[in-house]
Amino acid sequence: MTKIRVLVVADEESKFIWDYFDRSVFKGIDLILSCGDLKPSYLSFLTTMVAAPLFYVHGNHDGRMILHPPEGCDNLEQKMQVFKGIRIIGFGGANSRSPKPFHYTERDAARQITKRMQEISYHGGFDILVTHAPALGLGDGEDIFHKGFRAYRTMLDLYQPSYHFHGHQHLNYGGGNKRLITHGPTQIYNAYGYSILELEFPLAQKHKRISYIKARYDWSRAYGRQV
Repeated sequence: MTKIRVLVVADEESKFIWDYFDRSVFKGIDLILSCGDLKPSYLSFLTTMVAAPLFYVHGNHDGRMILHPPEGCDNLEQKMQVFKGIRIIGFGGANSRSPKPFHYTERDAARQITKRMQEISYHGGFDILVTHAPALGLGDGEDIFHKGFRAYRTMLDLYQPSYHFHGHQHLNYGGGNKRLITHGPTQIYNAYGYSILELEFPLAQKHKRISYIKARYDWSRAYGRQV
């Protein structure tokens, strides 16, 4: 069993952290995960002051990061990260037909996953999924803009990671939004604001690679069943 202490953040910069930083509160943090819509300077501040690596995805309001990405942080949309044997993959943006940066349709989300299927098959799956938008029907909203992606739900059903962290659906929106829900073996956590969590992973000694052809076939078949 592998255990790590993680700071997860999304959507709103914490004045407690930024203006009144207390190092003792964040003692022992192994990793920081950002689910989007946070200032790049805030992310750089976190990784520097907490002294832990920070992996992030873009939110739908993060167009500024195209020219000014957060310093000292790693983008999960570009590469899967393996931290202490834990495989972490991420996808940014929200469900929208707007031409703005990091606004995607359902088809866009499915294409993003398809493009990374070789990476997923090489690592034999993943243990943590980090996204900005939720998965369809799993912590998303009723309006079109806050509707989750069916492609993400397919990913959860197919690979059954231990955790899925997302943002976008603010807990102060009302409507009975929950911080934590369970879908099969996956704990789905709304990272709005900030939280410090103790995560556990029943990791194998070595992850078995998946045939790329099989991974593509299984993905297409599983995604098709969701229609």
